[in-house]
Amino acid sequence: MNGRPQLATALERVKTAQVFRSEGTVTRVAGLAVESNGPSCTVGEECLLLSSSGEVLSRAQVVGFSGGRVLTMPVDHVRGLSVSARVVALARQPGIDVGPHLLGQVVDADARPLDGSETPHGEAFYPLNATAPNALRRRRIENPFITGVRSIDSMLTLGRGQRLGIFAGSGVGKSTLLGMIARHSESDVNVIALVGERGREVRDFIEQELGDEGMRRSVIFVATSDEPPLRRIRAALAATSAAEYFRDQGKNVVLMMDSITRVAMAQREVGLSVGEPPSTKGYPPSVLSMLPQILERAGGIMGGGCITGIYSVYTEGDDLNDPIADAARSLLDGHAILSRDLTGRGHWPAVDVLESLSRLMPQVAVEEHRDLARTLRSRLAALRDAEDLVMLGAYQSGSNPDIDAALAARDMTRALLVQERDDGATLETTLELMRRAVQAGDETT
Repeated sequence: MNGRPQLATALERVKTAQVFRSEGTVTRVAGLAVESNGPSCTVGEECLLLSSSGEVLSRAQVVGFSGGRVLTMPVDHVRGLSVSARVVALARQPGIDVGPHLLGQVVDADARPLDGSETPHGEAFYPLNATAPNALRRRRIENPFITGVRSIDSMLTLGRGQRLGIFAGSGVGKSTLLGMIARHSESDVNVIALVGERGREVRDFIEQELGDEGMRRSVIFVATSDEPPLRRIRAALAATSAAEYFRDQGKNVVLMMDSITRVAMAQREVGLSVGEPPSTKGYPPSVLSMLPQILERAGGIMGGGCITGIYSVYTEGDDLNDPIADAARSLLDGHAILSRDLTGRGHWPAVDVLESLSRLMPQVAVEEHRDLARTLRSRLAALRDAEDLVMLGAYQSGSNPDIDAALAARDMTRALLVQERDDGATLETTLELMRRAVQAGDETT
């Protein structure tokens, strides 16, 4: 009786045992790429780099082939790599263990706790390079996603399952805005990827921007700027896989990535190292093909939960026509532009609502909300056009009803759009402030 379970266990081990490991020998190291005369493997497969004495130097990943040679790239920092080192194929694709144990954790690209504590056993194994849901398996976006940030909820309302890009240069407040959304939004779970961040900024983000309230329902994947490019890419992919796990559990997940530009830069390092031709600003073709593969994995599925994706996009020199910014804007369902000018005026968060857009606001916001937003946009645009005249004192009251209304409601509009970091707002509060701003302008007409 007792022998049957033992026999079944033994048979299962035999089935999964790797009785033969294909090996190769390092012949050349050029930049980040390691070239070898084997092993037999596939692109994306995991390998081990071993010294001639058998010591494990690093994990590696197959990134391409050239002239019959295998091109791999170390996943970890590697020391002591030399010609005649061995490359051992592991016959597996990269993935992470996922489960409820991730909540409240700060982990690395392998989902291991950064504080060095023991890694709990996960409920399931999710591959890093999963495919996006079939277009016909996606459910329509019909319900609003309330971020708790008034400038977003009022003028560029998001839907559950939407993907928004936050576009800004350095030092304009991208991380602060992400922290506000993580702390105040209506999500069940926050999955946050900090890719290419300075090491100092990780603790600052956790303690200052996120806080204890946001951390309790969050998992943070971290790959700092000094880590190898494959680990930075893996952190973004691992966060997306973790978000997919919680989505499959029926959760309302918000996936935040800071930043998708640094993921693209890491892929640029990989692509150039294996000989891809550079194109605009040195970005090889693999970068532009990788972006949709990551971004399309967000969204909702029938019979499950949804992933609302919020991706920060670094615009070098505040150039919104940067190749990555331009490509991301064409793939996303909306964009929030942060203005350096507003930041200089003490306007936080520095969302330029006239330059920003949510493509799904018309179908997730009620009619009154859309009408209020349309009126406020019209008046803000008229005020911006006449800003020089107003500042010089050359504008005559009564010349333009929209400008008169905007001037009368300027303080109320600022109260709507300016918000302290710790001050979350419900949709009802946001709508009431919008009504007051519109009514203040209506009193002049």
